[in-house]
Amino acid sequence: MTAFLIRWLVTTIAVFAAEKIIPGIHCNSAGALLGASLLLGIINAFVRPILLLLSIPFIIVTMGLFILVVNALMLMLVAQIVPSFSVDGFWNAFFGSMVISLVSWILSSFFRTSDGRIHSITHHPSIKKADARVIE
Repeated sequence: MTAFLIRWLVTTIAVFAAEKIIPGIHCNSAGALLGASLLLGIINAFVRPILLLLSIPFIIVTMGLFILVVNALMLMLVAQIVPSFSVDGFWNAFFGSMVISLVSWILSSFFRTSDGRIHSITHHPSIKKADARVIE
């Protein structure tokens, strides 16, 4: 439960940062901000993997850049569902999703793990290396 609340807080801070940085993203209240970030997390957990799977050919052709378009579409979907949260157009959603991704990535790198220490996501000392050999 604590991990969920921390993840929700990180997403809320990221959406708040995107609202402040991108002029086309508007949120009328703190409740709308919390609701939009919660819904964005839920949609990213359940809908985004399906869209990524369906758009694999576009992702391959664009060398992964189409994932940014999928992220923007997820943000626009949240804006359609949450009444007090709005995104003015695709490009605002595109750049807003980039800000949300960047802020979430930076903040997530400071999570405490179950052993109580802070580990960067890119390097975790408890991950064991494979003991293998190369067959030629």
